Amino acid sequence: MTESINKKVLLTVLILGCFLSTLNQTLLNVALSNLMEVFTVSATTVQWISTGFMLVNGVLIPITAYLMKRFSTRQLFISSMLFLLIGSILCAVSPNFAVLLTGRMIQAIGAGIIMPLLMSVVMFIFPPEKRGSMMGLMGLAIIFAPAIAPTLAGFVIEYYSWRWLFIGIIPFVVVVILLAMKYLINVTGTEKAKLDIVSVILSTVGFGLILYGFSNAGSHGWDDKIVLASILVGVVTIAIFCHRQIKSADPLLNLSVFNYKVFTLTSIINIFVTMMMYADMILLPIYLQNGRGFSAFDAGLLLLPGAIINAFMSPVTGKLFDRFGAKPLFIIGLIFIIPSMWVVTDLTESTTFIFLMVRTIFLRIGLSFITMPLNTAGLNALPKTLVTHGTAVNNTVRQIAGAIGTAVVVTVFTAQTTKHAETLLEETPNATAEAVRSLASIFGSSDAYYFMTILAIIAFVLTLFIPSKAKMKQSS
Repeated sequence: MTESINKKVLLTVLILGCFLSTLNQTLLNVALSNLMEVFTVSATTVQWISTGFMLVNGVLIPITAYLMKRFSTRQLFISSMLFLLIGSILCAVSPNFAVLLTGRMIQAIGAGIIMPLLMSVVMFIFPPEKRGSMMGLMGLAIIFAPAIAPTLAGFVIEYYSWRWLFIGIIPFVVVVILLAMKYLINVTGTEKAKLDIVSVILSTVGFGLILYGFSNAGSHGWDDKIVLASILVGVVTIAIFCHRQIKSADPLLNLSVFNYKVFTLTSIINIFVTMMMYADMILLPIYLQNGRGFSAFDAGLLLLPGAIINAFMSPVTGKLFDRFGAKPLFIIGLIFIIPSMWVVTDLTESTTFIFLMVRTIFLRIGLSFITMPLNTAGLNALPKTLVTHGTAVNNTVRQIAGAIGTAVVVTVFTAQTTKHAETLLEETPNATAEAVRSLASIFGSSDAYYFMTILAIIAFVLTLFIPSKAKMKQSS
């Protein structure tokens, strides 16, 4: 009985921390337009609020397998919450964009630790037949946070100040830290593990350069020497990092997880799904605010119903996963996602608010069939000794894909918007600058959605190669 109470208390505290961490990550998406005005920065600069956060996450997550060996569950969780607290305080008082970005990076350190920690705990304390349901429950918290974030942020920006986005989160983080100090127990034992500093440097430099290159391609163009050099050197550095991990007796990130076919397939699908999910969360508010003149609060309201449905579908899809396996869920999910991306490839200045809301509900239903089952299916395919490395690889892949997805979609959007603005100026020389800018922004958004529709179709083709539940049982 005490064990079940411990599990409940442990999961409740961890999920609360994870909820705050995820809420904080997505809170600023609808605030980007506002922050561009406040700090007089461009779209490609302001997106570092999102991509910078994800980059730090992505860089830090490979180290989490080492951290989970070296430190206890309790130490790691409380540390991650302290980083979130310090970062939030710094962001709340930031006098300029550089300080705000620094605060976001500190917050991201905390967020980078917590997600792999929570997934590993679930994999360690629950048997395979219950993991889908537990991951689904976890998904409720992880997805509910981005569900309410845009509306909450929109309301705060409209009626108060963007600083309250950070001030408001501080007391909740303090409460979670106090709860963790009182109730949190250690799930896994610790051991004296050695940190491979060279691997840490390689992963940091590699991922950092790749993201820097993608992020700057929008403003500088793909033929820019710095952009091309950053991506090229980044890819080479990551290749050296991977080679070092394969050769090492005690790797920072154990890449032998990719010897398991199901894990590899789910990781690749994860890349495409994450790119679409993050890109949509950035692109739709930009279209609504820059193209249509809606407020941040309106943009948040539009995203809210779909995201709430997504959150509450998560425990349901978790149970369905335990019963039917991954493959049918992925196929159903993508049957919802593909049309949801296609219908917004011809956005106009008269596309209705209700149409976009219904479309977003369909997209979110699709995502609820994929997001958490994808992680569970991949991790279930691994032996217990590789679970911490599996969660680290899984989360690294997701964060980097999210960062690159955001960077690429903003790049496509910026490049196409500029192109459309030039064409519109030639065709309608008497039009006001504001009208041209709005219309170009709408056309640019439509073009970016074409790119995302292609990603959805590729993901669908890949899901067909995932074995059914019966075949997976036979192979195990």
